[in-house]
Amino acid sequence: MSNARTIIAKLRQRQTPTRDELNWFAQGLADGSVTDAQSGAFAMAVCLNGLGDVGRVALTLAMRDSGRVLDWDLPGPVLDKHSTGGVGDCVSLILAPALAACGAYVPMISGRGLGHTGGTLDKLDAIPGVATHLDERRLRDVITRAGCAIVGATADIAPADKRLYAVRDVTATVESLDLITASILSKKLAAGLDGLVLDVKVGSGAFMKDMDEARGLADALVKTANAAGCKTTALITDMSQPLAPALGNALEVAEVMAVLTGQTQGPLIEICASLGGVLLANCGLAADVQAGADAIAQAIADGHAAERFGQMIAAMGGPVEFVENFARFLPEAPVIREISATGQGFVAAIDGEALGLAVVDLGGGRAVESDTINPAVGLRDVVRLGTKVDRGQPLAVIHAARAADADRAEAALRAAITVGPRAAPIPDLIADRVG
Repeated sequence: MSNARTIIAKLRQRQTPTRDELNWFAQGLADGSVTDAQSGAFAMAVCLNGLGDVGRVALTLAMRDSGRVLDWDLPGPVLDKHSTGGVGDCVSLILAPALAACGAYVPMISGRGLGHTGGTLDKLDAIPGVATHLDERRLRDVITRAGCAIVGATADIAPADKRLYAVRDVTATVESLDLITASILSKKLAAGLDGLVLDVKVGSGAFMKDMDEARGLADALVKTANAAGCKTTALITDMSQPLAPALGNALEVAEVMAVLTGQTQGPLIEICASLGGVLLANCGLAADVQAGADAIAQAIADGHAAERFGQMIAAMGGPVEFVENFARFLPEAPVIREISATGQGFVAAIDGEALGLAVVDLGGGRAVESDTINPAVGLRDVVRLGTKVDRGQPLAVIHAARAADADRAEAALRAAITVGPRAAPIPDLIADRVG
């Protein structure tokens, strides 16, 4: 018979627990029979000694099966995407409806902001009336009506992960590759997916600053998800600058709407097409990755993705006419300040993490879990790498609740953007593919 002490002892001795033992431990996390002390010891033992490929898959499946696993009876594949987090990353709000417009169904379980990175659910909260925590009946209704829903995990989705994640946060074990992989995939696989694409960010605005670390995470995620029976590919994408020129919840939603309604072009469309193209090809909705990418780009260009987005927002309680009148519904900050360059040259570097933390300091993110987010604050029209700037040319526009907040954001922004005499090479948006 399994028990927590035996399992922890095995890990301490660099032995991998059996699948039955990991199933037992995950159920104990979910029902409370495993104590906080035992949870912390387990996390530390995994962090120090690892689980190996077989153990990582077993823990992922055990955590998935600790709660409800959805199943679907739909006339198309059930697909999803996960990002490891970055700044100005509002891809999910574009990609989910674009995939739906191409014949897929997307029950996207998303999260809130973590550290310097924004959360997809926080962005949706900027839209009046939208409910992101839906019970299963309503989730199925939204999926049926719109083809996509972006929601938070319910209490019965991978409850073992919720418990272990909280323990990891206070035991300095967040960085464990095995625990990161099991945490991400247990929630995604519980959604009953036919296919998954992973957007692993690397660069100054990402958690992974180093390409080797990003490849290691991408490889672990792809191997584990495929071994668990879900067709999965990862793209390693550049986060050496904000993906969108806006950071902050309402400002990013406005940028999403500008893309969906054809008012702007840029890297958001490229990355959505790249990620979506992989998914459509993997599930048979496109002949190959390029055909899939073209289909995603076309769904955005012809307005079908915007139509699906509007249907999703209305089905989740938001304004019926949001797509047509989005600017009227989004909150505005009372202090808006343009920040101009003090010299001339080229934008040589952008510290994305510093910009993300500046948005948190403005009130656009959480320093602690209990903080209330101000959806209106953030940065807009952030200059891009390689841009030639002259004295007096705008670097960004700050949206703040108070002048003192804008002062701090201005100092942070000036420190985060480096203007030099020469243009630096701009990394490719898609750095690599795994799987």
